Amino acid sequence: MGFSMKRRKNIGSCLFIPSVSLLISLVFLFGLHLNAFCLENPNSSNFYDVKINTDVLEGIHLLYNNEFNGAEKIFRKIITDFPDKPIGYFYLAMASWSKLASGFWFSETVNEFKQRIDITIQIANIRIEKDIADSFDFFYLGGALGFRGRFDLMKGNWISSFFDASNAVEALKTCLNMDPRNRDVLLGIGSFDYYTARLSGVLKFLSYLLLHKGDKEKGLRKLNTAAREAIYSKTESKSILLYIYLFSEKNFVNALPLAEYLEKRYDKNPRFKILKGVSYICLNMNLKYKNILNDLRQKSLQAPSSKMASLWDRRALYLESIYYLFHARYPEARSKLKMILEKPDPENDPEMIAWAIVKTGMCYDLEGNREEAIKFYNQILKMENASGAQFLAKKLLKKPAKGKEPMIVY
Repeated sequence: MGFSMKRRKNIGSCLFIPSVSLLISLVFLFGLHLNAFCLENPNSSNFYDVKINTDVLEGIHLLYNNEFNGAEKIFRKIITDFPDKPIGYFYLAMASWSKLASGFWFSETVNEFKQRIDITIQIANIRIEKDIADSFDFFYLGGALGFRGRFDLMKGNWISSFFDASNAVEALKTCLNMDPRNRDVLLGIGSFDYYTARLSGVLKFLSYLLLHKGDKEKGLRKLNTAAREAIYSKTESKSILLYIYLFSEKNFVNALPLAEYLEKRYDKNPRFKILKGVSYICLNMNLKYKNILNDLRQKSLQAPSSKMASLWDRRALYLESIYYLFHARYPEARSKLKMILEKPDPENDPEMIAWAIVKTGMCYDLEGNREEAIKFYNQILKMENASGAQFLAKKLLKKPAKGKEPMIVY
């Protein structure tokens, strides 16, 4: 599947720079979200398939609830039961990616993710080469290739990232052709539809020629269908739609019910509670925003340990900083961010260090103090664990933040 080596050599030299920008956009769905889903037939009469379904659903719930150890235990059991299928390996890799998405970009976690995703691809390809692959194998292959493309992009391997993205699209389309009734695969196809449609100029032409013809409205329809009807990708479809409506479309009315659903279902994950608060801020629902702020503080007071209490307290401060940024009250936003940075926990909560620093730089940028802002962005790039904030810092070094941009409330 995918491109031949000859084709890679022919286009690699002339499309190096365009492929960089294209990949940055196309792998968004693999880089910023936790794509925890699978394609097992929910109506299967096979006992073992039903057992997989039950376990995978439980593991997915634990991942979204930030209960990584419990999820890993379940996925390791699936690998033990089905060592020749990619399903367990894929979800074990997603457990590693979940840690990365939560800010734990430590070298051992990065290496762990890479090993797990490579094994997933290897297992899926073995089944394809033996001509015993089903639609599930192509689905897991597509997801794994997308994640590896994101990983290679971080390392600067632009060309390999480009072809991984291309092969990911091809695998997902193969999956859909093999099982047109499947709603879970609409998550991947719909995401590609949406994000490729947002490209312009030569990048739009290249995406049509080499990867996928984008269509924003079709992409949103597919994602909404998956959010309603999918079995395993329902939560991730809702999560991607939430990010799209909040940070791309600025459709806060559509974002709010998604945020409310996710926050209620995954009450141990502070990210969804913050995104719910962001939705209220953007809709100028100040009373609702204050209620979320109080909820975060109550979580801190009721936490079973001082570490967890501090984690929730930092999230309350972070949400407050977003509120002040949104309302152009930059000194007050900086004050809240400073309070976060005065009590860091690099081992258990590194995310709030990096993102508080990058948001501090944004405060200075929005005040017109570019020189001071650059200091904070460069500080991010020097960090051993920048928790994903390095991507935003690089963007802000090239172009300063402006008021009311989506990144203000990210």
